[in-house]
Amino acid sequence: MTPLALIPHFDPLRMPVLGIDTDLPAVDPAQLSPQALRQRFAAPPVWQPEVVLEKKFTQRSPSHAAVLIPLVMREQPTVLLTQRTAHLSTHSGQIAFPGGKADEGDADSAATALREAWEEVGLEARYVDVLGNLPVYVTGTAFIITPVVALVDPAHRLALNANEVADAFEVPLAFLMDPAHHRRHALEWEGVRREWFSMPWSDGAQERFIWGATAGMLRNFYRFLSA
Repeated sequence: MTPLALIPHFDPLRMPVLGIDTDLPAVDPAQLSPQALRQRFAAPPVWQPEVVLEKKFTQRSPSHAAVLIPLVMREQPTVLLTQRTAHLSTHSGQIAFPGGKADEGDADSAATALREAWEEVGLEARYVDVLGNLPVYVTGTAFIITPVVALVDPAHRLALNANEVADAFEVPLAFLMDPAHHRRHALEWEGVRREWFSMPWSDGAQERFIWGATAGMLRNFYRFLSA
């Protein structure tokens, strides 16, 4: 089957918006503090992720992977994201979390996420406080991803791997945890309906189009914090 990026005339930035969830409440800013986030993971509520399995559109063999959802604990918490380089074989040019395939030597998903964050953006583990995992997310490209949520000391310094990462930037966590910024999209192709979220963010100088798996995992994080 054809990957979304290769579907004729498919451009995620130009796809119509089918809905925006303005009826859902934003996460209370008090719940975004380090103490509140630690407490949420220490005593999680009963909840259900909204997006766990994308429609498959590749014949590649499944691969286990992990991503780091790095919450930078500034005065107003932010999420550290990357833009992948254009030449990568999967998800090229897209906005993503630091992360990648699990290696045999990785002790667990957190080890994978921390190793990949170091390799991709030079984020040292000593600046990272892992809180826990969100439910596994399976992409249409057959990656079985464990999202690892962590607090990041704002004293960290990045060193981007130019072969994999074109840029790194931060988006306010409060913006991403407000469904008024969650847009819904869908596409019918080869008899299959594929649906996804987008969360466009502009810092006043540049717009970052967050969509697909990254937006789906952020949506699940919203559901976790708002439960």
